Amino acid sequence: MSDLQKYKEKQLQNPEFKKEYDATRNEYNVTRAIIAARIAANMTQKELAEKSGIRQSNISRIENGTCSPTIATLQALAKGLGMELMVSFK
Repeated sequence: MSDLQKYKEKQLQNPEFKKEYDATRNEYNVTRAIIAARIAANMTQKELAEKSGIRQSNISRIENGTCSPTIATLQALAKGLGMELMVSFK
């Protein structure tokens, strides 16, 4: 286990930290999925912007976590990546 993982596990024992971590986990997962899909497609943000119609600056904000994308934006990004957006509830 890395030092970062050990630190995170320790912090998750703090109820306030855990509450905030849990509240932002889904947004983080969406962000990571977008970045992973773009990298797997071997695309730059600029190329994705051209294919999706979403400005590169907006893609950057989504990827760095300062902006939460709408479903319409996620659909446009998926289309630009040659993928289909799928949402599931567990």
